[in-house]
Amino acid sequence: MTGDGGSQLRRLLAEEAPVVAPGAFNALFARLIVEAGFPAVYLSGAGVANSLLGRPDLGIATMDEMVMVAERVCEVLDVPVIADGDTGYGGVHNVARTVSRYERVGVAAIQLEDQVFPKKCGHFEGKEVVSKREMLERIGAALDSRASQDSILVIARTDARGPIDLDEAIERARAYGEAGADVLFVEAPRSRDELERIGSELSDWPLMANMVEFGKTPLLPADELHTLGFSLIIYPGAVMRTITSSARQVLAELRSQGTTAGWLAHMASFDDVNQVVGLAEFNQWELDIASGAADRS
Repeated sequence: MTGDGGSQLRRLLAEEAPVVAPGAFNALFARLIVEAGFPAVYLSGAGVANSLLGRPDLGIATMDEMVMVAERVCEVLDVPVIADGDTGYGGVHNVARTVSRYERVGVAAIQLEDQVFPKKCGHFEGKEVVSKREMLERIGAALDSRASQDSILVIARTDARGPIDLDEAIERARAYGEAGADVLFVEAPRSRDELERIGSELSDWPLMANMVEFGKTPLLPADELHTLGFSLIIYPGAVMRTITSSARQVLAELRSQGTTAGWLAHMASFDDVNQVVGLAEFNQWELDIASGAADRS
């Protein structure tokens, strides 16, 4: 999406919460998320690292790689795209450049976190966080570099729950909100009680919850999370995990049986996939161009 993604996301958060944003890692699966009726898409840093690079979520994916995928996703969607920006990929100048590039390709909101660089997945062990002051500098750089206060949203994430404790995480998140972050995100709370406390103590700001299957946070329904105070809920790895499981099964069948015929009932058809990517519209556009040229020749 280009132009008004930030404005659209702000409206959704104000009027239609909870906003549920499943995670994508390329344009095809972003299209499927929209086809399913979701109002926003989350571009997962872990998803890009896993799918594009075949690597774990350890800060290996670069800003250029994330921007490349974000641009392709935004080009084909008319809903807001929320994109993982890790730590901003360096110092404050890197943060500013990252925000500007995300904004130019149409990203509606960027998530920035207070881990050290290189970061780790929020549900891995062994995370470390920078000082609160250093994260406040990242937030200041992000806010100062966007085109206007109404453009790309800044989501401030703290990972302090793991390496320190929940008290520190809530204190940091509050400081990030007071510094001007648009949405607050306390990563990897360990229980419903912790989610409830986050929602209660940080209720002055829009809050994001991260539902990671097999992760550290319990999987609660979106409506319950909204009742607890969360207005943006992401499911960054649901599609990735499902595809990985299904791919393993069909590949095992092909290896053992020498054919995929037994899996046809579980596959999208040739026509189904071409419908998702808009083949009919592309063909019609080509015919219209040819017709126009013929009329003028």
